[in-house]
Amino acid sequence: MTAKILDGKAVAAEVRAQAAQEAARIAVQLGRKPGLAVVLVGADPASEVYVRNKGRSTVEAGMESFEHKLPETASEAEVLALVQKLNADDKVDGILVQLPLPKQIDSNRVLNAVDPAKDVDGFHPMNAGKLATGLPALAPCTPVGCVIIAKKAHGSLAGLEAVVLGRSNIVGKPLAQLLLQENATVTIAHSRTKDLAAVARRADILCVAIGKPEFVKGDWIKPGATVIDVGINRIQKPDGKTKLVGDVAYEEAAKVAGAITPVPGGIGPMTIACLLVNTLRAACARAGLPAPGI
Repeated sequence: MTAKILDGKAVAAEVRAQAAQEAARIAVQLGRKPGLAVVLVGADPASEVYVRNKGRSTVEAGMESFEHKLPETASEAEVLALVQKLNADDKVDGILVQLPLPKQIDSNRVLNAVDPAKDVDGFHPMNAGKLATGLPALAPCTPVGCVIIAKKAHGSLAGLEAVVLGRSNIVGKPLAQLLLQENATVTIAHSRTKDLAAVARRADILCVAIGKPEFVKGDWIKPGATVIDVGINRIQKPDGKTKLVGDVAYEEAAKVAGAITPVPGGIGPMTIACLLVNTLRAACARAGLPAPGI
């Protein structure tokens, strides 16, 4: 068996195209373009690249991009003051604070200061609580992307057994909630799970977000299962160069799975595409408009 490759780049391009169409429609109703503000503190190279990509994608989708850069030495009070300013700005529909923040800043305090209605990362406790209780909420972008990819592979997820490896607040927990909303039967497994491999082998859909390179082996996978690899790890090759790998041993897994996301090019591109969708959802909710049809 050779697994079908679930091309996140192609699916993300579809989502971005839909977002651009919806943004144009929503802009007419709002009388302005929907706006996304990104806050970057410091000069972390990976964060700078990510923020630049977010800004470019936002503009390409017909939305306003507001980038705010603060120095590495910025105080927590300065960051909180900027967040409050953006909370009060009617042109800003979504606020994203790029992580990690410098050590002198309490990330939870900053993230909790973001207006839940503008929390396009879906990290605010109010949005997490709404998601957990089945109420409409802004959900974290990476889990939303995972569900979109899973539905591309299966259509309906109802009745399928989904196993989520990882219980983080950013991926594992919200992904489990989103899969439940799709009527999948969901198990969350983690480092303390007994016989983790046996639990993984039950899955029709195996979602892996544990942060350990190539941890999940081919014999952990049920033949024909869909494998969604959220991990992204940089490892050193024998020649001294580095490469990106996921949390799943791809070559082994692809021989057993029915469908699998590659790393890179799988879930990664979906995250920014879903950020655009969340910005549109926030804009519509704030203006009392129907949710975008994406």
